[in-house]
Amino acid sequence: MNTTPLGDRPYDLILFDLDGTLIETVPEIADAVNDTLLQFGHAPASQQQITDWIGHGTRELLIQALAQATHASAEAVRGSAQFATIEAAFGEHYLRRCGSRSQLYPQVRATLTALRAAGVRLALVTNKEARYTQAVLAAHQLDQAFDRVVCGDTLAVRKPNPAGIESCLQQFGVAPERALFVGDSSIDVATARNAGIAVWVLPYGYNMGQPIAASAPDRVIVDVSALLPTAF
Repeated sequence: MNTTPLGDRPYDLILFDLDGTLIETVPEIADAVNDTLLQFGHAPASQQQITDWIGHGTRELLIQALAQATHASAEAVRGSAQFATIEAAFGEHYLRRCGSRSQLYPQVRATLTALRAAGVRLALVTNKEARYTQAVLAAHQLDQAFDRVVCGDTLAVRKPNPAGIESCLQQFGVAPERALFVGDSSIDVATARNAGIAVWVLPYGYNMGQPIAASAPDRVIVDVSALLPTAF
């Protein structure tokens, strides 16, 4: 791989969350959730409610939406005989919606391109399931942007468990002090802390309605261009 020096870069591996960090996906997720709710005779949820449910993967988000719509507990929804049918319908709706109303946040494409061209390893660690992750990445021409993609169903566990980060550190032979996680939620901060690596966050993402600074990240950045050498 031909690389261009990136100054005295402090990180050899940068890992990213997806939703709310690299791509604004709420509008189309909300569309798919409400497509599903309406199909099964339920009232739609607001986009703000759906935003606040993001973080643990689309399956958990759907469970929360159904729990509210049916006035049932999340446990009752998970155990429902109809849930598998509803989840399958949601999958069809979401795959159809992927790329329809999502958009890259500022500086994402240029920053990823510059970092990778300079030899920084890039990984994506998301709780979104693989088929949706790949559809969203492909819709925005980012499917070749990462050296490794770890989705919510890639391993037996998901964030905030650090296994996704740890597997990337091992694969690329990078020490924890040479790695950085970039996210937008308290889940991302906890994941990075559990893995023993630094964490920077974006203030515009999805943190379940809470201010991200309260999660005590190492740094809050305006956009991902802060990852470029002139910003360190």
